[in-house]
Amino acid sequence: MKKTPVLFLICALSGCALWTDFKRPETTLPPNWKSDTQKSDTVQAAEAAWPDADWWKQFRSEHLTGMVEEANQSNFDLLAAIARVKQADAQARINGASLLPTVGADAGASRTRSLSSASTSSTSARISTLYNANLSAAYEIDFWGKNYASAESALALAEASRFDRQTVAITVATSVADNYFAILAAKDRLEVARENLTNAEKFLSSIRNRFKQGVGTALDVAQQESVVATQRASVPPLEQSLQQSLNTQALLLGKMPENINVPDDKLSDIAVPAVVVGIPSELLQRRPDVQNAEAQLMSAHADIIVARTLLFPSIQLTTSGGYESLALSKLFSPDSLLWSVAGSVTQPIFEGGRLFGGLELKKARYDELLQDYRKAVVSAFVDVENALVAVQQTEAEEKAQLYAVETARKAYRLSQRQMEGGIVDITTVLDVQRTLFAAQDVLVQAKLAHLQALVGLYKALGGGWKNEQSQGQMPENKPDPEQKPEPKPEQKI
Repeated sequence: MKKTPVLFLICALSGCALWTDFKRPETTLPPNWKSDTQKSDTVQAAEAAWPDADWWKQFRSEHLTGMVEEANQSNFDLLAAIARVKQADAQARINGASLLPTVGADAGASRTRSLSSASTSSTSARISTLYNANLSAAYEIDFWGKNYASAESALALAEASRFDRQTVAITVATSVADNYFAILAAKDRLEVARENLTNAEKFLSSIRNRFKQGVGTALDVAQQESVVATQRASVPPLEQSLQQSLNTQALLLGKMPENINVPDDKLSDIAVPAVVVGIPSELLQRRPDVQNAEAQLMSAHADIIVARTLLFPSIQLTTSGGYESLALSKLFSPDSLLWSVAGSVTQPIFEGGRLFGGLELKKARYDELLQDYRKAVVSAFVDVENALVAVQQTEAEEKAQLYAVETARKAYRLSQRQMEGGIVDITTVLDVQRTLFAAQDVLVQAKLAHLQALVGLYKALGGGWKNEQSQGQMPENKPDPEQKPEPKPEQKI
């Protein structure tokens, strides 16, 4: 029995009898990427090498760089995410206040009138004024680590909000890039359609002249008129697509649609960067959505500890001191001094299962977030693999389509000369002409798909880091919402 107070004191000094450190769930990571990156000219695998933080500059477009930087300052979703970071920081400050004592002061004066009987036949009124000034303090001894766990939970959520802000920033940047390329593609397709319409009209004029000279037929004229009409009908949908893409870009930039203009760039002016994908084991340290899921899991782990500590007694210390006097001039004299010190222990006995239910609820919540974390990890690798496949295949498609356009253009010129020489009829020329027009349009779409696949790869890799970070250094943990927190050193992948 004599050892019990000693053990109690040791536990009290430890301050965290029920605290257990969070351990990152074990995850089996692939040693290499499944896709063979050596087959792609624009994707390379290199150890501990990743895209730069300003990855969008690799496309060598001043317009794109300006739009992304503008979106980083004015995008509504990003500004809302920054506000959520501030909210989470404020909540962490609120939760952390429970680790410190609360101190309060009050002062007041009251005036009292009372009646007293001087005799059986008369009464008198007595008026008195009471002055007081008090200072009080209260502190809950965090014997079981409840307040510490609550503060840790809020800090983890604040960290999660920063990762969420990073996810939004990556999404905004990639959306701006994707939509910018869509604008250029719509502009290029519109230019190709108008050029093809001009060529078709010139060819129609030539066929009409041949018909007047008695060389051609009315059927030849009608067939080419059909080609011209079809080509003319393809222009309005492309103009609609261009305007709608511009309006979408305006929303991403946080401005009205009338304040954005058609850029001067062409899709062919955009540089095709070589993306270095790094090693798979570092992906979890780069993807903010994975880190957000882990931070949520850390918060749930701390919430379980909070729920468990509610089953145990809480120890509260209170003290107060001050002065009380009937005369204001004597309020702060030694005779008016009063003080009190008190301690209390509260132990829940019967709560109808509320506390145990709360504990089970937090455990179930942890299990749910654990599956969310595992899904986020697998999804991260799936996203990268899908992006690698998309880059490889769209690159191959663009090369094949470029060759298709060259051969179709050559065939079209040859068919025109042969028709003029009477070797082939107008039907052959029309078929070759349609093939050329379609191939030119598909080539623009193939270029767009390749550029957007590269943007998707940047997004799947978690954006980019600064140059020194891409060389293997991890970012430092800073309270600035713009900065990516550093993973805990004990959490090994």
